[in-house]
Amino acid sequence: MAKKILKIFFSALTVLYPALIFVLLVVYKFPVRIISLCVIALALIFFISATGNSSEKNSADENEKSSANERKKNLRNFFGKVRFNSKNLLSSFFFLTAGILCFVANSGLFLKLYPVAVCATLLFFFATSLISPPPIVFRFATMQDKSILKSPYKSRVENYCKKVTIVWCAFFVINIAVAIYTAFFCSEKIWSIYNGGISYLMMGMIFAIEFFVRMRVNKKMQDYFSISNFTAKSRADDFVMCFEGVWSDGVYKTWKDFLRDTAKMRAFIHGKDCGEWILHCNDYWYFLVTFVALLQCKKQVMLTANISGEFIKEMKKPGQEFLSDVQSAIESLGAFDITSIIENSAMPSESEIRDAPKINSDETRIHLFTSGSTGKPKDVVQRMTEFEQDNAFIFSKWGEEFLQRKLVATVSQHHIYGFLFTISLPFAAGVPFRRTRIEFPSEFEKFSDEKYMIIAVPAFLKRTNDAQGENPLPLKEPFIFTSGGVLLPEVAERTNEVFGFWPVEVYGSTETAGIAWRQSKNGLEWTLFDNAKIWKNGSGCLVIKSLYIKNPEGFETADLVEILPDGKFILKGRADSIVKIEEKRVSLAEVENRILQSGFVKDVCVVAMSDRRQYLAAAIAFNEAGIQKFSSQKKFDVNMFFHDYLMQFFENVVIPKKWRFLETIPCDLQGKHKKQEIQALFTKVE
Repeated sequence: MAKKILKIFFSALTVLYPALIFVLLVVYKFPVRIISLCVIALALIFFISATGNSSEKNSADENEKSSANERKKNLRNFFGKVRFNSKNLLSSFFFLTAGILCFVANSGLFLKLYPVAVCATLLFFFATSLISPPPIVFRFATMQDKSILKSPYKSRVENYCKKVTIVWCAFFVINIAVAIYTAFFCSEKIWSIYNGGISYLMMGMIFAIEFFVRMRVNKKMQDYFSISNFTAKSRADDFVMCFEGVWSDGVYKTWKDFLRDTAKMRAFIHGKDCGEWILHCNDYWYFLVTFVALLQCKKQVMLTANISGEFIKEMKKPGQEFLSDVQSAIESLGAFDITSIIENSAMPSESEIRDAPKINSDETRIHLFTSGSTGKPKDVVQRMTEFEQDNAFIFSKWGEEFLQRKLVATVSQHHIYGFLFTISLPFAAGVPFRRTRIEFPSEFEKFSDEKYMIIAVPAFLKRTNDAQGENPLPLKEPFIFTSGGVLLPEVAERTNEVFGFWPVEVYGSTETAGIAWRQSKNGLEWTLFDNAKIWKNGSGCLVIKSLYIKNPEGFETADLVEILPDGKFILKGRADSIVKIEEKRVSLAEVENRILQSGFVKDVCVVAMSDRRQYLAAAIAFNEAGIQKFSSQKKFDVNMFFHDYLMQFFENVVIPKKWRFLETIPCDLQGKHKKQEIQALFTKVE
């Protein structure tokens, strides 16, 4: 209680300082030196209140210890536990300085410069926070509400706080100028009225104006509702969720359509006694409404991009059901037809449409199936909790870019990258998305009507670059994310020439989600996401710890890495791409890079073969220069060209022994080479 009274007393004293000086100097006509002694005394009181000892008193036995080392230890402990109140300490310094100068000079001028010193100090702290972000107003905001630091709107709040900090700096400059003028050229009465009244009134006006501006800014911010926390009232019924073709075609799906279609899917799912559902949709809209309905019904969801008969046979367990919009899956794999369910189901009642069951993100189970290097289905289980934390981070960093654009994609939503960037994030941020995937590079020619966010893979960007030739695309301020494979710097540069934007690459995997990003125009180093930590294991491979990884020891990748002093890192290739050919260690990635450097190749995949002996084989797709050079040559001569070329870098024993020259290298939707298919090319009889 005493501490609160002292705090109120000191705060009131600081605010009423100009009025007190006026009363003492003008009304009661106290001698200046007497007032200065009072100010010095106040400074001492402020100093005493600014320091304190938080430690408890030592017991009598401890106080009686007599050894020199023990006394030194106690002294260190005492000073280590002293608390300092920086605000009171600063006030103490200003009062002491003003009191001493006033006493020595026998002039009240120095007493009147106290508000100038306080204001100049505030200006210093506010201005330096603009030079060394974050701005001080943002720091105050996050002290009051720590959730801002994890909010998807963190960057927007920080930008707003920066503007407010600039306003306060301008006020301090003006206030210092007027305070100096009143101290030197005005009477004590005018000085007191301005510094003890008008300046505080101006501060109050700034606080009030900023409050109303902040309310308006908050209203303009797009509401962020993740899949696990939306309600039927989260958006207006006519809010556009997705579109067909291009935005200007005017064919949309709205929030009301979303509520209606999820209600239809819920009714169907409730009618089946099944807890686990396989989901595969080509249509992003059907995927979204079915996925949400499954979570609302508390079902486990199995996502797979591969719906070949053998793959589904290996991954599907007894009792599981299958939902799809793909005709082959419906006819041959027994999948329920999502299109038919949504289009032919009875119209739900208004109460059923408005009933949006709550999704508990911690209880969700989403199974992501990947083929891996063996082709066998690999089941990676995640929750919406981690997905949405990842989305919130991405949005906090690039949210402004998303909100300015409509979203189109070339990727499958059944992989983690596609799911996060084409389904989960646009839903939460309220960014309209195209309901069908871009399948051909020529489709980009249509997207000249609006600004678009493009979610792509390196292979598709490369295909588009090659298809465009010297003709840039007519896009309006595009923004491109890419992941799922290596984007060579020269391909990124060419993408900038064709699309008008240098892609932002995201590094991650199904097990870890996104953990780092880069734009290779700024260097090959990867910048770590704030929610991830990395280190290098004894084999030189990257180890990752993130929100996604349940193992406290982290997830060990097969990516060889160099971690830089500033925390960034450079990937050095794959450890699992290191093979032994006749006892010699060979990097498949290095051989591929050398072939690409020949200048005649647009894509290449080198694989290790083992029949009667171990050897390398290479599948090559020529670029325009390669087609012109080798079109009239025999295959043997082309083989020998690359053999002789690689002899500059490798021993003969590790140079590929078999070659295939293709128009395109087989890739999946994520742009990754289908190595099993490529290996199969070399098992055929030549």
